[in-house]
Amino acid sequence: CAHCHRRTRKLHHRKKKKRNCFLQGPCMLCFIIHSNTNGLDEESDHYETAAAASKLAERYASLASPEDCSKFLLSPRELALLEDQGRSLLSSVPAKLIPQPVVFRTAGVSLTVPIPVPVPVCSSDYTDMVCKRKCSEVQRCTPCKQPRCAFSGQEEGRENGGGEETPNSASSACEAPLCPDPSSAASSSSSSSSSSSSTTTTPAEGCCGLGHSADVAHCSNSPPCCHHHHDDNLQKAPEAAEHLSINHLPSSILLKVLSHLTVKERCLCASLVCKYWRDLCLDFQFWKQIDLSGLQQVNDDLLVKIASRRQNVTEINISDCRRVHDHGVSTLAAHCPGLQKYTAYRCKQLGDASLSSLATHCPLLVKVHVGNQDKLTDEALKKLGEHCGELKDIHLGQCYSVTDEGMVALAKGCPKLQRLYLQENKLVTDRSVRAVAEHCPELQFVGFMGCPVTSQGVIHLTALRNLTVLDLRHISELNNETVMEVVRKCRHLSSLNLCLNWSINDKCVEIIAKEGRSLKELYLVSCKITDHALIAIGQYSSTIETVDAGWCKDITDQGATQIAQTSKSLRYLGLMRCDKVNEETVERLVVQYPHIVFSTVMQDCKRTLERAYQMGWIPNTSNAS
Repeated sequence: CAHCHRRTRKLHHRKKKKRNCFLQGPCMLCFIIHSNTNGLDEESDHYETAAAASKLAERYASLASPEDCSKFLLSPRELALLEDQGRSLLSSVPAKLIPQPVVFRTAGVSLTVPIPVPVPVCSSDYTDMVCKRKCSEVQRCTPCKQPRCAFSGQEEGRENGGGEETPNSASSACEAPLCPDPSSAASSSSSSSSSSSSTTTTPAEGCCGLGHSADVAHCSNSPPCCHHHHDDNLQKAPEAAEHLSINHLPSSILLKVLSHLTVKERCLCASLVCKYWRDLCLDFQFWKQIDLSGLQQVNDDLLVKIASRRQNVTEINISDCRRVHDHGVSTLAAHCPGLQKYTAYRCKQLGDASLSSLATHCPLLVKVHVGNQDKLTDEALKKLGEHCGELKDIHLGQCYSVTDEGMVALAKGCPKLQRLYLQENKLVTDRSVRAVAEHCPELQFVGFMGCPVTSQGVIHLTALRNLTVLDLRHISELNNETVMEVVRKCRHLSSLNLCLNWSINDKCVEIIAKEGRSLKELYLVSCKITDHALIAIGQYSSTIETVDAGWCKDITDQGATQIAQTSKSLRYLGLMRCDKVNEETVERLVVQYPHIVFSTVMQDCKRTLERAYQMGWIPNTSNAS
């Protein structure tokens, strides 16, 4: 008969649905119930079905929060009841897709069931949690990625395109959602459902209320993305605030956060997060100071691109960049006239052309560190002296082709020089020392480590009244009288390095301790001193905090103990490879004077091991090790 045929077809259709659906149970968070029912077929089950539907409606009505909704489960009988009525279920659907309250129709009874609305959470993975068979209408709705703009863009796209995004939907996505006038909503609802008996909303009830009745035909025909957005914003705003992302912070704060990253981290990590972060990483303030040191990928083409796009570079470091040549540096200099600091240690492939171009195009240079460049000659130094009158800091260590001629030209053209460091420049003699002492009165840091200068040249440094740091390591012809005279005349001297000078004796150290009123650091590694020098430091100096007497073979327990007992300012005592100092004595001094750091082989190993433990290092005690 026709009745059995309909029943059999319905069962086959139901089984086919279950095979295609990968969800084997009821929804996890909330349901969408489509209103396409045709009523119950069998009159004999009316009373039983009405009781079950009433009970199910009460359970729905008791749900008051998303947490309750997440715990809501349907029994197999209730699920079959809803399927018999033609209801379709979905799980984990965003709140904006939930339709108006649905009217359950049983035998002569109409029940309005409010659907709990969860907090709208923007998730790009929600489509993977939705039943593929039952979300054909839902998939047309593209979720907005910004939680605060999740409703306005969807509503405008639905109104203008019938489920598709409009060209101006992106621009309007950040506008506040506007709820339509309640009166107009009521009139449109009544006009659309004129052929059926239904109750429309009134101005007092609002346009999107969840507690009032709604027309079933109107709910089933209207787009699911256009309902309940206004009440969701008003009722769930405090909870929705918990889902704000880091991009909602002001750009100034994000720029401050990104400023703590290195150039490599910003370019290879942060800039790949999104377009907004890429724009932030390209902010001009990050490209004023560029540190490319140690990056072997850096070449001339990269410097040319930086120069063409970022002309406000003020500082660049290309140390250890072996693929950078004179052409790249010259191009950078031509496009960045405001460059002030240039560092290129150990770039042996660079020569005079790069530094000469910098001097010509960047007259505001104040710092030039080009240590260990074999090809650098006096021609580049002459260009610096000719064009860079503001130069204050220069490092020319291990530039073996630099001579007195270039140093004299540099000293005459850069009277504001404050820091000068030379190391093992074998062609620099006393003439260069005399020139910088005469023409650069503002010098504060001077270093001539390993240069063939003598006491006759060093004595000219007494004219530098602002001298604070003096490095005279490994000066072959340096006598005690010259050192004592420099300490007497340079009253602001705070650091003096005399390591590897066998001529320095106890008498010189005693005069240094007496005359060095501002001296805080004294380095005497491998000097010809005894316990008397340490005792004099502890007795006469009230300012020296650091004393390094390593590799002084005549230092004994007496000298180490006396300086620790008498000095009130001492904070560091270096005794590395002082073989006459017993380790037991050092252990006792460490306990008695905890404010002093004693440096020996054993003590340094203990401190290194302690730092390793603090950083989480665990020794491997396995047999394999």
